[in-house]
Amino acid sequence: MVDTQRLRVGICGLGLEAYWSQFPGLREQLEGYVQRVAQSIARPGVAVIDLGLVDSPQQAHQAATRSRSEEIDVLFLYLTTYALSNTVLPLVRRAGVPVIVLNLQPGPAIDYAAFNRLDDRTAMTGQWLAWCSACPAPEIANLFQRAAIPFHQVTGMLEDAPTLREINQWLAAAEVMSTLAQARLGLMGHYYSGMLDIMTDVTLISIAFGIHVELLEVDELSALVAEISAEETTRRIAEFETSFDIQPDCSATELQRAARTSLALDHLVERHQLDALAYYYKGTGNPANEDTMSSIILGTSMLTARHIPVAGEYEVKNAIAMKIMDILGAGGSFTEYYAIDFTDDLVLMGHDGPGHIAIAQGRTKVRPLDVYHGKVGSGLSVEMSVRHGQVTLLSVVEDAHKRYKLVVAEGESVAGPILEIGNTNSRYRFPLGARGFVEAWNAQGPAHHCAVGVGHVASTLEKTAAIMGLGYSRVC
Repeated sequence: MVDTQRLRVGICGLGLEAYWSQFPGLREQLEGYVQRVAQSIARPGVAVIDLGLVDSPQQAHQAATRSRSEEIDVLFLYLTTYALSNTVLPLVRRAGVPVIVLNLQPGPAIDYAAFNRLDDRTAMTGQWLAWCSACPAPEIANLFQRAAIPFHQVTGMLEDAPTLREINQWLAAAEVMSTLAQARLGLMGHYYSGMLDIMTDVTLISIAFGIHVELLEVDELSALVAEISAEETTRRIAEFETSFDIQPDCSATELQRAARTSLALDHLVERHQLDALAYYYKGTGNPANEDTMSSIILGTSMLTARHIPVAGEYEVKNAIAMKIMDILGAGGSFTEYYAIDFTDDLVLMGHDGPGHIAIAQGRTKVRPLDVYHGKVGSGLSVEMSVRHGQVTLLSVVEDAHKRYKLVVAEGESVAGPILEIGNTNSRYRFPLGARGFVEAWNAQGPAHHCAVGVGHVASTLEKTAAIMGLGYSRVC
């Protein structure tokens, strides 16, 4: 299971060795700028590795060696002044990590009058060089293009709010990439028969996202259920009463079933060190498995709220979408179209099975269902709406060329009547309107499930796709 391992960020200033003897104090001034950027990046969960001010090919090799020994996840190249492109290539080739080029000036504009009042033209040139971060950007971009080295850019000012926001988004994108590369995705059961849109090649999943796939047996979960004691069951039911709004018509027998399966799920996750899970299994012909799989919803909902997202119907791609949203702190609940409300110009969305109770509007209700529509068995289910306010939808989509892309939409979860059927239910408004959104979303060829999270995070998801080499489409 991924722990709170720190994101390791390398930061390197670029300069030109020939300047230091010509312009006293310039190097120290530029090193101060690099330190200010490093300080703005440093925070809990982020380890900043200062690779210094690289001003020659020799220093580039030294910085490259250190970047490898420090196992950095992403490299920020700060263009402090003009720098030769040959000081960059050895570093980025050996580092072998995504590169973010920082083209940051000390402020919005040079004070021309004060600058021109300087009576020493050498001093004037030195001050100008402290502002010319944009100068080497085309040269370095040309090198990266010719060397087929992907790179990304942030252009702005030191400690400027929009610049810091963009840097923070790149850090979040790097955290997604790094976390997925260490994550373990459990797959338990099999696909829901006939859902061709959700089926995928798990080898390609590992290649594209770096995630480890662990194939699990429902039999193992059922065996774990059989080992749960009465005392453990009683304690878990008490946790249910804290976590959920249990409706009066939920029987003690069903609560006990759900509690045992919830505890068994916890043991399964711990045993296999899982960071996400996708499941589906009929269990027909095997009473123990049918009992387990029909009592799984409360436990999987609790896991999802504990940063171990669980997708039903063996939706592998959506388990990853949910995990991405979770890493970004947005939640990530399993959802699909329910209907269109043309009167209010809304799209109704939800799903049976697990809900992300940590991003619910109010407490999540638990209701008994006599029938799990389209599935075997009966038991307890959850009913919730996603918290009202800004939301983002994310779908991991596989196109005809077997290349994954992120499809994203921003909208709003709004108040109003929902279908009280014991499933997750939300009302969403989109800038395109209900008709426009549905057609634009469908045009991207997504599977019928997606992940919904709170807040607007499309810009960060765009950077996530870029840093991981995935496709990206924003619907709205």
